[in-house]
Amino acid sequence: MVSSKKAALSFIFITLLLDVIGIGIIIPVFPQLIENLIHGTISQASQWSGLLTFAYAVMQFIFAPVIGNLSDKYGRRPVLLLSLFGFGIDYIFLAFAPTIWWLFVGRIIAGIFGASITTATAYIADISTKEDRAQNFGLIGAAFGLGFVIGPALGGILGNWGPKVPFIAAAVLTLINVIYGYFVLPESLSKEHRREFDWSRANPLGSLMQLKKYKGVGGLIVAMIFIYIAGHALQSTWTFINIERFQWSTVLIGFSLATVGILIAIVQGGLIRYINPKLGNEKSIYIGLAMYALGLVLFAFADKSWMMFAILVPYCLGGIAGPALQAIISGNVPQNEQGELQGALTSLMSATSIVGPLLMTNLFAWFTGPKAPFQFSGAPFLAGAVLMLLSAWLSAKTMKKDAFINRK
Repeated sequence: MVSSKKAALSFIFITLLLDVIGIGIIIPVFPQLIENLIHGTISQASQWSGLLTFAYAVMQFIFAPVIGNLSDKYGRRPVLLLSLFGFGIDYIFLAFAPTIWWLFVGRIIAGIFGASITTATAYIADISTKEDRAQNFGLIGAAFGLGFVIGPALGGILGNWGPKVPFIAAAVLTLINVIYGYFVLPESLSKEHRREFDWSRANPLGSLMQLKKYKGVGGLIVAMIFIYIAGHALQSTWTFINIERFQWSTVLIGFSLATVGILIAIVQGGLIRYINPKLGNEKSIYIGLAMYALGLVLFAFADKSWMMFAILVPYCLGGIAGPALQAIISGNVPQNEQGELQGALTSLMSATSIVGPLLMTNLFAWFTGPKAPFQFSGAPFLAGAVLMLLSAWLSAKTMKKDAFINRK
């Protein structure tokens, strides 16, 4: 039993790691692939990238609760393997797409089946005891941190052999994981604990509507929306801006993203444990959001490559804000509603992934295109800084209320 549990946890860790590596491995070469398919400029490629992300995010928003409910009915194992297989097919479409529209087919497939992280999390919950649950869930953060260091760096190196090579590598890794899981992964959800599929519980808007109940923290939830959208200034345009501004190679893009992964791991995995207790939650929010805004403004006007690397330090220090904000929201919601709250916040994050990429990539495309009143590739960064400051203002306004019991 112990050996089987260890093998299952190892597989889940490898699954999440390969998922994140697969996502990261394609980032450095995605702009070049789109440029080749549309025979256009980097500005036009950024717009198509935003639309592709939009297609993926919409499908994931709609189907993630459906896939989750299917795993409650049929078990985690078949749904997890199916999700991984869907990702593998997506990477094959991306690698061999003859036109831009085939990229959309691949992204839609990935969005529909892209619930492997949700199902893997449920799997960990199934096989964990009260004593080791936190430790086992720590595997998720470890896989994300390690995967986002390895993936972009590997993608940048493989991109030297052509923009399609990283996609082929991602497909091979994912499909090998499917085969490995087929022979190694046991089912974690016994038949007596399964339930019938219920369409009303698979409604993606249902969990978002639950946020209406938390009126006291409504302002903080809106503040989180601003942070999530602002984050796409970096996530959705980093590669495009640095190619347009500094003519970065795929290797340098991969190295920069690996640096982001390392800095995030240092802040989230280490510094935050010391900084947050000393500052308290409320001050951590204000200082973190100020660091985010400062970093984004500096990114907007940086005119040397080394500056982009240096500015990553204050920007990533802004990561102390999110956990502090979540802690205050969570501390003002009853204990028996925590699961519902976290599920709703996850749906909210998915919804902002529909809006954020479109907004930021179109800002970049407009301000680097021929119709722009002036050329300014840093426009998405400035927009993100404004949203971060709005989030800080809204947080301060909301937390003036005496009802908040977990501010420090």
